[in-house]
Amino acid sequence: MSFLEFLLPNLPWLATAIAVADVLIILIAIPWILTIKREPTSAVAWSLVVILVPLLGFLLFVLFGYNHVYRPLRRKRSHRARYRARFPSVTPTTGYGEAIDYPASRTYQRLGEVALNLGAFPVLGGNSLRQFHDTAPAFEVLFETISRARHHVHAEFFIVQPDATGQAFLDRLAERAKAGVEVRLLYDAIGSRRLTRKLIRSVRDAGVRMVPFMPLDPLRRRIQVNLRNHRKIVVVDGEIAFTGGMNIGDEYLGKKPRFGYWRDSFLLMQGPAVSCFQRIFVEDWDFSAGEAVSGPAYYPTPRAVGPHVVQVIESGPDQQTNAMRELLFSAIAVARERIWISTPYIVPDQGILDALRMAARFGLDVRILWLHKPDHQLPYWAARYFLPELLAEGVKIYQYARGMMHAKYMIVDGQWGWLGSTNLDNRSLVLNFEANCLFHSPELVAELEAAFQDDMQYCLRLEGRKFDERPFLARMTENCCRLLSPLL
Repeated sequence: MSFLEFLLPNLPWLATAIAVADVLIILIAIPWILTIKREPTSAVAWSLVVILVPLLGFLLFVLFGYNHVYRPLRRKRSHRARYRARFPSVTPTTGYGEAIDYPASRTYQRLGEVALNLGAFPVLGGNSLRQFHDTAPAFEVLFETISRARHHVHAEFFIVQPDATGQAFLDRLAERAKAGVEVRLLYDAIGSRRLTRKLIRSVRDAGVRMVPFMPLDPLRRRIQVNLRNHRKIVVVDGEIAFTGGMNIGDEYLGKKPRFGYWRDSFLLMQGPAVSCFQRIFVEDWDFSAGEAVSGPAYYPTPRAVGPHVVQVIESGPDQQTNAMRELLFSAIAVARERIWISTPYIVPDQGILDALRMAARFGLDVRILWLHKPDHQLPYWAARYFLPELLAEGVKIYQYARGMMHAKYMIVDGQWGWLGSTNLDNRSLVLNFEANCLFHSPELVAELEAAFQDDMQYCLRLEGRKFDERPFLARMTENCCRLLSPLL
């Protein structure tokens, strides 16, 4: 008997069984979703997906929506609390050296205070910063700095690719490890999934302590693609730190024809604030590797080496209140003249969306520098759904046409800003672990503003009326993709 001969007589029974299974899945999944999801938009989105396509929707929820890692997140919180209790010299409530005077107005002082209340490190003066708005010199300086390391190199990246650039990075780490330098590399298990066991083994054999962040483990139900470590941090000898939006791979040097020129931002820091990035790394390392790293060799006595005033903030799903999301909302709320944001992804929650619309409605110059050539289709099409709302209120959307726009930074009134790993989407603001550097020095903000203005010359402005004429199929694609906006 062929499969078709078996199927046709039993088709009514099969259809009934599928219908019953769909109902059972809906009855089980919907209460589960409503219990777990605190955000109404997220709960509604997942409920609709399960109701419309029960089996597929349920599988998607298990993979993307349900955080199997509640226990690891609790463990991360407890790790952090124990670590700070044992080594209290650097915490979000204790700073370095003497109090400093803000060079900015009282309005932007308060953003520093808001960040501190959200768990950020103190506002610190005496720092030297160098901004990179081109990846080639950023990689060159990063590699040179690693090659000069004397005591330790601590690196943490979302993506480390097994290509020529990734190999060059790993070779430098291995060379330093062979020279007796302590080298620790924390990579995200999902973002760096292309790393092969052979390559990892060769790097470890050279002496590099290389550990994944939240590795996948189907046997323990850890197949979660959310809650990833999206931070980009390198600390060398406790004296120099790098951070920004740049990962390690050929595409970030513009070597992938698909993307062409890759626009990203990175910064090099020296001074008291370096210890803040060191602290973020060692807490992530303690959680992932079970090794508590502490001592004066990792936290040299802070000294003033430059004029700049900065603040370091971390955010992630292990926080009761997501710091970066709340700070972003606060920065939009206090703006009086202009808000300029560079981001590859625009999939905000309703609160951030309303804040941007309201700012534009009050006549502020609200600009969002967005990509023109997407690297991920789903967030790109979801973002397009929200654009008409923003455009209708006067928000100016610019698409970067020179290549891939991946830089993540923000400027408020030309007096305050940030640069780091955070995107304007729910994944960054709610689901991922992020790290940013806040600029309280007018000189730093002016340099960031100049970079934004330079980027503008490569942009195409999105016109509201013309965008409204997009085809029906494009609108339907946007509507479908935006159902998953709480995950993007």
